[in-house]
Amino acid sequence: MTLRSILLLSTTVAGLAAAPAFAQEAQTTELGEVVVTGSQVRQAPPYAGGQVATGGRVGMFGSQDVMDTPFAVTSYTERLARDQQARSVGDVLQNDPAVRVTKGFGNFQELYVIRGFPVYSDDMTWNGLYGILPRQFVASEFIERVEVFHGATAFLNGAAPGGSGVGGAFNLTPKRASDTPLNRLTLGWDGGDALYAAGDFSRRFGADKAWGARLNVAARDGESTVDGENRELQVLGLGLDRRGDRARFSADLGWQNHHIDAPRPTVTPLGAIPTPPSADGNFAQPWTYTDEEQLFGVARGEFDLTDDVTVWAAFGGRSGKEDNVLANPSAAPDGALSAYRFDNVREDAVWSGDIGVRADLTTGPVGHRLVASASQVQLKSANAYAFSSFAGFPSNLYNPVDVAPPVPNFFVGGDLSDPLTTERSITSSIAIADQLSFLDGRLLATVGARYQEVETRSYDYNTGAPLSSYEGDAVTPAFAVVYKPSDRISIYANYAEALIPGKIAPATVNADIPGDTPDLGVTPVPVANQGEALDPFRGEQIEAGVKYDGGGFGASLNAFRITLPNESFDPVTRIYSAGGEQRNQGVEFAVYGEPVEGLRLLGGLTLMDAEVTRSITPALSGKAAIGVPEVQANLNVEWDVAAVSGLTLEGRAIYTGSQPVSADNTVELDSWTRFDAGVRYEFEAGERPLTLRARVENLTDEDQWVAAGGYPGANYLTLGAPRTLRVSISTDF
Repeated sequence: MTLRSILLLSTTVAGLAAAPAFAQEAQTTELGEVVVTGSQVRQAPPYAGGQVATGGRVGMFGSQDVMDTPFAVTSYTERLARDQQARSVGDVLQNDPAVRVTKGFGNFQELYVIRGFPVYSDDMTWNGLYGILPRQFVASEFIERVEVFHGATAFLNGAAPGGSGVGGAFNLTPKRASDTPLNRLTLGWDGGDALYAAGDFSRRFGADKAWGARLNVAARDGESTVDGENRELQVLGLGLDRRGDRARFSADLGWQNHHIDAPRPTVTPLGAIPTPPSADGNFAQPWTYTDEEQLFGVARGEFDLTDDVTVWAAFGGRSGKEDNVLANPSAAPDGALSAYRFDNVREDAVWSGDIGVRADLTTGPVGHRLVASASQVQLKSANAYAFSSFAGFPSNLYNPVDVAPPVPNFFVGGDLSDPLTTERSITSSIAIADQLSFLDGRLLATVGARYQEVETRSYDYNTGAPLSSYEGDAVTPAFAVVYKPSDRISIYANYAEALIPGKIAPATVNADIPGDTPDLGVTPVPVANQGEALDPFRGEQIEAGVKYDGGGFGASLNAFRITLPNESFDPVTRIYSAGGEQRNQGVEFAVYGEPVEGLRLLGGLTLMDAEVTRSITPALSGKAAIGVPEVQANLNVEWDVAAVSGLTLEGRAIYTGSQPVSADNTVELDSWTRFDAGVRYEFEAGERPLTLRARVENLTDEDQWVAAGGYPGANYLTLGAPRTLRVSISTDF
């Protein structure tokens, strides 16, 4: 029996074995509890149509209604992810017009770009804590909400420890047991010959159903719609919670094991962009792979000392292992490829905590919500790497050539079988804020500041000896105002800052070296000050917008401007240092909800202007930033067919405008459009409810490059997925 068969069978058997204990008539699983504004544990209920929520987590202020929040916030629901058969956080974020999904630098997994700046998976918060989530990829089976916070968040959440999150932040909330018991089994075909199985079970018990438990198990295995690319994924998630009048508590444990053989890599262009190859083709070397296993968990509780004073505390951790054998090629305009082998391993141990107090009081006609919090994230990371000769080996984008694995002994750092600790960091902060309420709550003003300390240490890959360190601090203030002239309109403005911990100079940087022959193009260059930690970067944001809530249909419009200093590399001295600055500004428009019964809309438009305002190379100042499109647009439409009970049709369009690929803007990636379509049918068979779902992504089977870069300053290309059909059947019993 194959591993795939064992995994899928074990998942199904686990669900069937649980059936006697969980048997009941089928019910829905929407959360029934009402959100407590400011709660660190409870969350906002769904909005009309069920695809987004009425609010989301606003950092230290906890859960807040969208109309009371002085920032742009969208919270996507588990229902949306399930109906779209989402496999990951990235699939859910494909619905957001301000977000684009690409791949990370030096790996094959997901990276998210919001307002033109990246957010890494481990820089997303898990139930409010940084550093807990798996690196590179987060399976959708864990998630009740994907909360998208647009803009700088150093004041609200603290600095993201991984060094991203300038353009926004993502908070993922775990699934919770609702008042209605749930047993759900799902079996599916995931495109290619990949199969999928999942079980989702929950119960509430005890007096007044105060205690809840929810278990999620899932497995995916098989060749994807990309030739020769085989994926294996196993997921286990367990969530416990207690809800009471004064005490509320939750604890979540997750395990994720993800392996990909022959994953299709990104491509770095050498000059002009080559014509995209077939979307289902694979130019990966068959011996490449990526493997990551992550164990993570978090516990959070809050207690009402009085009717007006609440304290909270949270603590979590992650233990992660990664092992990669890569060969990401460079491509000439005619499709000729050159690649070298790059092996790396990584082991992470992360601890994260957060405590705080919230107090409501009134002084005359002014209401106050005073909040104080303290947080800390500690990271210990062990790493090792090994390169084969940078002379590389040839292949072709359109007619790939398989080569024997080259020996990775040309440039080596550490022991791949026993990596040493190469990085330690501690990010600590203390924040205090006051949310003032005037005019019976129609005017809200927020003022606050967060004091942050960042400590980083780097160590030699081969000896473990200290290389460099940095200890610094900064205060990041925030000011925001909300005015609600009516129950349906909310006008807001804010000033906020982003803080990026000092980056550590890497072992190599891909750069053009003066004097190289033209055919060498971009090459990996050893960094002279490898291991040196740079000072933190501080970004600044101003934003203003308006929101509309019609009860069943909502919309928002805002304008923003973000400036951020960044690192640069001098190819002559080969020194990695600070010295650049990027400014992203733009306008965002979003719509959501159910304007008429049975018709749901979700989408919007983002217009951006990203400029390198300061560069170590004077000729590049004033140029557009790599990988930031001027236009991004999304629209998802769902229609319940009145003539056929239980039948729903869905269509989605995603448009991304042209984007610079070279720093001098002489090379540009064409705009692209993707169309998706889906259908689901809910019915009963043998008195058991069933839901059939079928969804086609990239309906027209376009061959297209969909992203340039993602990692700051990099310009690698990501090829879009081919036409992919996913089919599933699920039953609640």
